[in-house]
Amino acid sequence: MANDKVTSTDVAKRAGVSQSAVSRVFTPGGSASKKTIEKVKKAAEELGYRPNVLARAMVSGKSRVIGLVVAYLNNQFYPDALEKLSNQLQEQGYHVLIFMANNSDSVIEEVIEEILDYQVDGIIAASVDLSSELAARCRSVGVPIVLFNRSQQGDDFSSVTSDNFSGGIAAAEFLVAGGHKKISYIAGLDCTSTQRDREIGFRAGLQQAGIDVHSRGDGMFDMDKAREATRAMFKNDPPDAVFVANDHMALAVMDTIRFELGLRIPEDVSVIGFDDVPAASWPAYNLTTLAQRADIMVSETVRILLQQISHENDAPQKVAIGSPLIVRGSARLPKGYTS
Repeated sequence: MANDKVTSTDVAKRAGVSQSAVSRVFTPGGSASKKTIEKVKKAAEELGYRPNVLARAMVSGKSRVIGLVVAYLNNQFYPDALEKLSNQLQEQGYHVLIFMANNSDSVIEEVIEEILDYQVDGIIAASVDLSSELAARCRSVGVPIVLFNRSQQGDDFSSVTSDNFSGGIAAAEFLVAGGHKKISYIAGLDCTSTQRDREIGFRAGLQQAGIDVHSRGDGMFDMDKAREATRAMFKNDPPDAVFVANDHMALAVMDTIRFELGLRIPEDVSVIGFDDVPAASWPAYNLTTLAQRADIMVSETVRILLQQISHENDAPQKVAIGSPLIVRGSARLPKGYTS
């Protein structure tokens, strides 16, 4: 029997059970005896039957599918976080569809419309900014959205982020405590909440010590842009310390400082990043950084989304997870600190 013609009715006949019993066996959380499950799965395997998830969604109104939108994967933080998101959702009986989108409003709108065509139960938007119009569109069809590692003003979306503002303050305090006077900053994308909050916190931390940002470079969360910003920053009146808005850029900044400019880290210049990606702990970098606690961020994101899918709590929730400073060897150690 050809696989594309096998139906649940065929499986029911082969297993000697009702069609509804077959449906229960292949529905997450469905109730069926161990004997029935064994008979149905044996018959399904013999016939080459696979349940039609989308067809079941049309009947039940629930697809058990989550749409996951991400803007880029070159930053090591995101592949790791997305794997954790996918694993936790699968443990809850959900399937994950991943869609790529940049932060262009028109592209994001197209992607969201495409996701909605798949009858998803919910959407997680990682590193993507969404408009209030898209929020209203999703609400109108009963699909909740949670922003991951992004936040937006207003009450349109739930969001889970690191406490980027406090992390920026911690970076400033550490560099000031290390005796640095010319402290610079290499920024990410100005349109993003992560960049904005990290820089505001960093500037606030420096101001508490009576210090202004020595110079500012625009890295746009891109390694090549970060290299260009570093070259320009060190051309005239170079800094003695640099806080970089994420580790992805910080690795490029360190390579440029050492191998192009011939300076020593941390003897000539200290570098701090943000994220604590796997490469940050490699001996070649040994990067002092603020850690994004992906496990906690993922768990909170899944919790909020499932609460909204079940209508247990429909109110927008905004969660900010603390980012501890991971002290390694790329920045001068103040007195009292240990690496």
